[in-house]
Order: sequence, then C-alpha cells, then structure tokens
Amino acid sequence: MATDRLQFHEMGLDDRILKALADLGWAHPTLIQEKAIPLALEGKDLLARARTGSGKTAAYAVPLIQRILTSKQSVREQAVTALILVPTKELGQQVQGMIRQLTAYCARDVRVADISGKSDLSAQRPILMEKPDVVVGTPSRVLAHLSAQNLDLQSSLETLVIDEADLLFSFGFEADLKSLLCHLPKIYQSYLMSATLSEDVQALKELLLHNPVILKLQGSQLPDSSQLQQYSVKCEEEDKFLLIYTLLKLRLVQGKTLLFVGTVERCYRLKLFLEQFSIPACVLNSELPVHSRCHIITQFNQGFYDYIIATDEEVLADPERRKRRIPGKQGGVAPKDKEYGVSRGIDFQNVSNVINFDFPTTVESYIHRVGRTARADNPGTALTFISHTELPLLAEVEDALTGGDNAECALKPYEFKMEEIEGFRYRCRDAMRSVTKQAVREARLKEIKQELLNSEKLKTYFEDNPRDLQLLRHDKDLHPAVIKPQLKNVPEYLSETQSLDTSN
Repeated sequence: MATDRLQFHEMGLDDRILKALADLGWAHPTLIQEKAIPLALEGKDLLARARTGSGKTAAYAVPLIQRILTSKQSVREQAVTALILVPTKELGQQVQGMIRQLTAYCARDVRVADISGKSDLSAQRPILMEKPDVVVGTPSRVLAHLSAQNLDLQSSLETLVIDEADLLFSFGFEADLKSLLCHLPKIYQSYLMSATLSEDVQALKELLLHNPVILKLQGSQLPDSSQLQQYSVKCEEEDKFLLIYTLLKLRLVQGKTLLFVGTVERCYRLKLFLEQFSIPACVLNSELPVHSRCHIITQFNQGFYDYIIATDEEVLADPERRKRRIPGKQGGVAPKDKEYGVSRGIDFQNVSNVINFDFPTTVESYIHRVGRTARADNPGTALTFISHTELPLLAEVEDALTGGDNAECALKPYEFKMEEIEGFRYRCRDAMRSVTKQAVREARLKEIKQELLNSEKLKTYFEDNPRDLQLLRHDKDLHPAVIKPQLKNVPEYLSETQSLDTSN
C-alpha cells in the first residue's frame, strides 16, 4: 500500500518542490523514487536499474534540485553545479522539461539549459555564459562546448547524472565520455540511471562511481498481465499489411498507437500503404530534424495524431551488428542522426497500444518498445507480428519474460478467424502495387524537405507564435504512390467484419 511507503513530504524536501510535485498530480513516489531520493540526498553515488516508465528522471531530478536549493542558502556565486548526460536530443528536451516542471516555484533559483540540439556552438555560448545551475546534453555536445571553453566544470561541478546509461556506449559515445571526464573535478556525486545492467553500464560504474548503492528494482522489466496485455500474431509479409489495415480501418485498435518497423524504408512503405485507405499516420525516424521529431511527439501527446510509425534501428541493433551493416543498404537519402532514439527515453504519453509490425532484433529492444505503453498505472496492449523466420526471436523474448521456466507464455496468441478478413485481401494487394521502391524514395525525399522547412519555422517564427505552431501538422499525405479513390471507403458488406477475438 502507498500509505506504508515513504512519502514525498517525509523526505525533507523544499516546500517549493513539494508544491510542484502536487501540481504534477503525484500523490506518492514510485518505487525507484522512494528508494533513490533519500539515498541521493545523503550524498551517495547511485546505480539504479528500473524499467522504462518507472519515474527514473524524477528520481534523480528531485534530489539534484534539492541540493542546489540547499547550497544557495549559503553560496551566492552562480555556477554550473549539475551536468546531466543523455544519449539523445529528444531525451535532453524531455529532461529539461521535467526539471522546469519540478522547479516551477523556484525557477529563479534553479536554472536549466539543454544544449543537446544541433544549434551552432556560438549560438549556445550566451546561454552557457549565464552559468545555468543544470546543463543537459549529449556527451559529444558537452565535450564540444568544453573544448571551445564555453563551459567550465572543473571548479564547480557537484553532481553528474547519466540517464539511460546503457545506451551511451552503444550510441558511440565511449570516447567522448572518457574525454569529457578529464574536464571534471576529482570529487562529485554521480548517478547512473538505466533500464538494464549491461556490460556497458558495468564499465561506466567502474569509471564513475565510488562505493555506489546499487538499486535493482522490479524483477520484471514490464508490468504484469493485469496492466499490460501482450499478444502475438503469426503472419507472413502480405498478411502483415492485411492485418494492420483491418485493425486500423475498422478501428479494432482503439487509442493512441505506436507502430514499430525495422527500417526507415519500411516506415514510408507502411505510411504510403495506409494513405491508400485514408488512414493518416506520422513517420518518426532518424532522418528527420530534431525540432520536427520533438514537435511530432508533443502533438502526439496532445492528441493531434492517433498513429506514429517509428523506427529505432540505431538503438535496436546491437553494436557489433551496426559495425557489420553494409553502408547504403537502406538506400539512405539523408544522414541519420546517431543521437536519435524512439523505443527508449522519449516520453510518449498515454499510449494505448504498441504494435510491432516488424519483430525487434533483441530481447532488450522488445522490452523497450513495449515499455512505451502501460506506463505508470495506465493499462496498455502490445501486439507483435511474427513471421516464421522470427520464431527463434520470439522464443528468446518468452524465455526472458518468463524466466526460462515452463510458466505461462507472456505473449498470448491473438486469436481470430483469418477467413473473416479475407475479403480485404484484394484491396490490400491493389494498394501494395502502388507502393513501389520509387514511390518510397520519393516520399522520403518529400518529407525530409517538408520537415527541414518545418524545423526552421519551429526554431524561429514559431517560438514567437505558439498558436500557429498548432497548425503545423506532420501526418499529411505524401501522395507519391498512385491513390485509388475506391480504396478509401469500406463497402458495407465488408465493414460487418466482426471484432477480432482475443480470448484464449
């Protein structure tokens, strides 16, 4: 029971923090917050593992803010005392947003700056010259500012946080991080926050932490079946498109939905396919400008869109596989952003469903994709499409989620009668014939051009005109494929297809 656990008001926190927590509607701390905040306030180094959506950001942000407020009672000189390293620009913006919410009543005393974006160093220099109390950024960006002498941490840093620590090395930040450490003082408090305790995290632990307290919370990295329902469907390539059409067009899937695919090319192939049936969806991938990506997520959270098609290939592939990837295999039309990540870190809110259109390549990838739904106390559903070649991967996921014993399967069969949707097959085949490789390539080029324009607008004009920002949408039809009007409407005799039966 929550009443038996340590509450925020019992942690010795500043009243201004407590008021901000109340405004956020947080009646009581999550498990990671309950355990980590008191230890951090005692000055201990922490290595904390807790599943995605468990409240890790606030678990380090609250004690960090409290330490700054306490310090300012006796120290008046303004200085950067806290550094938060993140693997992606999107996570950097999210962390900055969380800290601003938590400092709503002490914003003059605790200032935060996110420098993870792609602005010129010279453009960010004035921000750093004001010496914000907290700096958020990727290792490469922070190192660039340190090297340019825009930032000095040697004499002032008191707290170092590494969020999503298990991603830093896999994003290629190992060298940057080691170089960055040379610019830090010998003594400071460190927090490593992670969803897994991988070998990379162990390496960071040895590098950064001194006699840390290790918190390994929640044996399962996903909520139990009362909160998160996980289903699998065995289907081959053509059936994937048939099934996704049926689920979305007939509204058999309700609520905001993330659709994960394996590559950027697959993002646009699926988007163009759905366009044939007037099903709008946003594409979110590493080719798009960071301002556009963050705006897409913000509008998705605000209910502007029901569907996002996402790829997190740079996150999901293991480091060795990424090294072996053949250059140009994806037919890339724009350089990908190595600091991009969807399945991890980005704060999608109130996601009802995650659909793995393509099966993730690792167990960790599955956990972090599915972890976008059923967050906090909200229910969620995960549906995974599996081809016969992916069955070994399914077995690995099952072993990881059930502990490898003979327990009940974590992913239950999504049972339905295939003959009930056979009537849609000819429509799907007709649509797929229009989604050619050339159409996909043209769609990618068109959207990148659109979003580059949007990104500049977002960065300049829309900063001063926030209402106009709401008019900028990212789910518009791309139309490089030939649209056949007869596909947009479902004939009455077909729309009577029964709801898919998920009972066992």
